[in-house]
Amino acid sequence: MVRSEVLLPDSAMALARTQLSQVLPRVIGHRGAAASAPENTLAGLRKARELGCRWVEFDVRLTADRQLILLHDEGVGRTTDGQGRAAALPLAVLRLYDAGAWWGGGFDGERIPTLAEAVSLLGELGLGANVELKAARGREAETGAAAAAMLSRCWPSHLEAPVISSFHPEALAAARERAPGIVRGILFRAVPKNWRVIAERLGCSAIHVDHRRLRRAIVAEIRQSGYPLLAYTVNDPARAHTLHEWGVTSVFSDVPHILAAARVENGAARPPRTGIWQNRRRKEHSSEIA
Repeated sequence: MVRSEVLLPDSAMALARTQLSQVLPRVIGHRGAAASAPENTLAGLRKARELGCRWVEFDVRLTADRQLILLHDEGVGRTTDGQGRAAALPLAVLRLYDAGAWWGGGFDGERIPTLAEAVSLLGELGLGANVELKAARGREAETGAAAAAMLSRCWPSHLEAPVISSFHPEALAAARERAPGIVRGILFRAVPKNWRVIAERLGCSAIHVDHRRLRRAIVAEIRQSGYPLLAYTVNDPARAHTLHEWGVTSVFSDVPHILAAARVENGAARPPRTGIWQNRRRKEHSSEIA
């Protein structure tokens, strides 16, 4: 982990960017392995490891009683059998909901995990992680500070250092203040003209972008500036191949095993549309959302 409190800020960021580029894998499991197991669950992390992932990405947010849990949406209705907003419910209530039954395939009884449980499992599995900070309006800074404090306190020493990412500048700024040594990545849907100013202001060492908004020129600009570039969410092996050829460092994927194994021929390879995958889309989820 980079000790930016010891180095000059510019030197710290440059070192963090270089180190991150060296350790990031080409493919990172999105929300665990979201096409093969319920997203943001311990089962999803285990499945990602089973499929050969070295790193995973998952989403973290705060409950009403300030507990950090793995959950993408503000509400629990899409991925559990419960209802309500996570920010308005205590952990004890959220733990009653089944986060696996909707998926099928023997995942009944899976629960919404805490960040502490996920980190402990990552240590057992030997998985690196990108922790994306989600937050209810007004709780961005609180979420960033809480997640950074927990990760700096509990991250297994034998794992590669984690990355904290977010669309929320307030969350990243609070994470930086609480744990400056943890590498941060700024999430964009499309890369703004002042992307470098934003990254430098927040002390970010990585740029994360919707792959559909990427073009070769902007990829080259970011990479030539020394920043690792991570693209979400890529489920087409041909597209992943193109992005890597352009210089993208890593892609987040719901089907990491397919991308890792694919031998793209004539740009025609596509991920399979299983019944589970289509059921997931039926529940109004877009895999293109970070």
